[in-house]
Amino acid sequence: MTGKGTLTGRTVAILATNGVEEVELVEPRRAVEEAGATTRLVSLSGGRIQAMRSDVHEAGRYDVDVTVGDTSAADYDALILPGGTTNPDHLRMDPKAVSFVRDFVQAGKPVGAICHGPWTLVEADVVRGRTLTSYPSMRTDIRNAGGNVVDREVVIDGALVSSRNPRDLPAFCDAIVDVFSSTSTRV
Repeated sequence: MTGKGTLTGRTVAILATNGVEEVELVEPRRAVEEAGATTRLVSLSGGRIQAMRSDVHEAGRYDVDVTVGDTSAADYDALILPGGTTNPDHLRMDPKAVSFVRDFVQAGKPVGAICHGPWTLVEADVVRGRTLTSYPSMRTDIRNAGGNVVDREVVIDGALVSSRNPRDLPAFCDAIVDVFSSTSTRV
């Protein structure tokens, strides 16, 4: 962590469901919590979600704090969208999850998306005219949705932070703490 920003008093939503890539959930969560934020795991249903390693190996299970239907972007200061291929694929098929993500971007709140996480941004139609990065297999989807794709470990476009894969987590975590701490809170 860069130590440049503090997130004390801020609440960060992490939108994820079964199939989330564990390290992309755990590391960004740890980074924002160490900077002082409170995090809430938001999911499609209550209970626990099953995280994965490399999409095919079961990893830990994580308690859901609130369902996406029982909360709104107004309750949070920032949003993290971890990847894993099945996680964002399920999220982008849920109208409440898509609206939740769209509301963050339209309100100008900071959003961090890594790996396949931008799939939900594409479905929410909020990448048009934005520059971001992602896992290579997603780049055509982003271009088709009007986004500009670059191949860098971290890309910051206003309040949108994106990274390509778990190897980029150190840069991604530093960037989300910096952007989340420098962006106005709840709109």
